[in-house]
Amino acid sequence: MLRVWGRRSSVNVQKVLWLVGELGLPHEHIPAGGDVGGLDDPAFRAMNPHGKVPVIADGAAVVWESHAILRYLAATHGADRFWRADPAARATVDGWMDWAQTALQPAFLGGVFWGGYRTPKARRDEGAVARALDQTVRYLTLVDARLVDRPFIVGEDPSLADIAIGAHLYRYFELEIDRPALPRLAVWYDRLRGRPAYSEHVMVPFAELEGRLAF
Repeated sequence: MLRVWGRRSSVNVQKVLWLVGELGLPHEHIPAGGDVGGLDDPAFRAMNPHGKVPVIADGAAVVWESHAILRYLAATHGADRFWRADPAARATVDGWMDWAQTALQPAFLGGVFWGGYRTPKARRDEGAVARALDQTVRYLTLVDARLVDRPFIVGEDPSLADIAIGAHLYRYFELEIDRPALPRLAVWYDRLRGRPAYSEHVMVPFAELEGRLAF
């Protein structure tokens, strides 16, 4: 059986569990990280020498890094659904996935969520948080424009691009921050919230993380 290590309040773990849910894969979720710990255990370090979650074991295959896991699961179990076999179609998905990881995630998750929500107020750099939020909005405006003529990021059906980007939206819309009107983004978010795997694995309360940089 597929095994997934990580804590449910981690966005990167949520990406993996969301896809596992979409694919209907029987799996065992093994809590790791945060208050549970275990990331420095020799057995865990043997799977991922970097000591980070998520990690999966699928038979003899062990994969770490959330987007590598997404690609592995889609290629192995997805039957061309979330990561197309056609190189051109796959490259479009990969481009949005890499952009989510290298642009959107540092701005929002690192700058806004970690820099703001997870940092105690006495240590918070409000100017840096404001700049990160401005950058996040600029990035999400690009997503809003992308959705002008399609229900999902690359077309009529969800792909790994939707998972890589959409996993951040629950926190974006739940935080007490200023958000401009981005109507297509809001419709897309509603569409994702209607998917059972998204509501189960991404819409996870995160109050435990407030003011906890070390968690």
